[in-house]
Amino acid sequence: MNRPRRRIRLGAFYPGTNSTAVWSDPAWHDYMEFGSFVHLARTAEHAGFDFFFLAEALRLREQHGRVYERDVAGRPDNVTMLAALAAVTEHIGLVATVNSTFNEPYEVARQFATLDQLTCGRAGWNVVTSWERFVGENFRRGGFLAQEQRYERARLFLDAALGLMRSWRPGDVVADRRAGRFLRDPRAGAFEHHDAQFDIAGRFNVPCGPQGVPVIFQAGGSEQGREFAAATADVIFGMYSDTAEKKRFYADVKARLPRYGRTADSLLVMPASTFALGETEAEAQEAARVVRRLQIDGASAIRFLEQLWNRDLSGYDPEGPLPAIDPALDADGVASRLASVRHYPDRMATAAQWRALAEAGKLSIRDLVIEVTGRQTFIGTPASVAAQMAELVDQDACDGFVMVPHLVPGGLDEFADNVLPLLQERGLVRTGYEGATLRENLGLPACDPTFTVRRATFAEP
Repeated sequence: MNRPRRRIRLGAFYPGTNSTAVWSDPAWHDYMEFGSFVHLARTAEHAGFDFFFLAEALRLREQHGRVYERDVAGRPDNVTMLAALAAVTEHIGLVATVNSTFNEPYEVARQFATLDQLTCGRAGWNVVTSWERFVGENFRRGGFLAQEQRYERARLFLDAALGLMRSWRPGDVVADRRAGRFLRDPRAGAFEHHDAQFDIAGRFNVPCGPQGVPVIFQAGGSEQGREFAAATADVIFGMYSDTAEKKRFYADVKARLPRYGRTADSLLVMPASTFALGETEAEAQEAARVVRRLQIDGASAIRFLEQLWNRDLSGYDPEGPLPAIDPALDADGVASRLASVRHYPDRMATAAQWRALAEAGKLSIRDLVIEVTGRQTFIGTPASVAAQMAELVDQDACDGFVMVPHLVPGGLDEFADNVLPLLQERGLVRTGYEGATLRENLGLPACDPTFTVRRATFAEP
């Protein structure tokens, strides 16, 4: 007997300065303009998406000691922006990335408790870490935290922040005018938390929102990231494009849940996904090709190659062949402060693979970078893309997708107008919001008020 088709969960990502964004396209509008955020968020809500996602802007990419221009142009504070979007949306969840390395639990707990109040239970928090020195220099503490310690701080940070939010219980504010009694418990909001990272005590002054605590998101694909998600998160982003890799990632994180007393339905796997649509498959392939060449111009191709070669390659022609010289293996190279350098633990082996690929396909530097940095996740007609999405969920490769358009504000319009109706016809995507909170609409188990963040058990390297 065939099992019933599973509901596809959907999130919408605002591209901003993300590497998928094509700011040179005439259809691109000012991504700092509030109207751009409103358009994309409302498009996602009208289409029945579960949440609208904003990344964080602490990270400044740099090479040769210079930051990327688009990063300097900036992304606004995401929690502030979501608070504004709460007034122009009604149902869609509003999720913000907030760093656990360079913030403090008290201020972050107040932000999310307030956002959950403002949105009537639609808040989500993507808990991330950072070890990059270039980010650390923006803060008084600098880059003090070693990379291997960042997830332990994240665990303690999350435990402290959730403890602060849970210092209030539903119904603590009674506001009984006749009896002259405002609080059910005069000690409501009292907290005390002591561990290796935090030594805090006092009163938390924002009563809990409808969800109690926000839905917790996590984006780490490393061993530590997966274990942290299994122990603490409600949603994890998987970043894999290959179906087989998606299925391995899905099976891996789900298998980790029982040791933390959790079931498979308590953690959703939702990979970031891009798309290119056309009236025919050939049109969609051409649209994908054009977008990829706009995303990877000559300058960005050179910067990307420098991250592997660890050398200044600014004198090379991006439409020419790969450098004949080998990558530099010294620790302090042109992009040593970028987290992305960790993707290439064996520079020489990767360079050899890329040379072979370039030689076989007669690829220029730019062509090679386009080839090795992937492509749109879904390419095809609306019908074929809808079928691809349904198949991945049915095959236990994921529970849904975080859709990443390459344009603002209208980058999601074509997908919402043409693919979503087909998924709705098949009963795979909602036609109306069933619940009042983000947790309810994602189909997640009710929040356990006694929950504390478990210590993740990491395997020996």
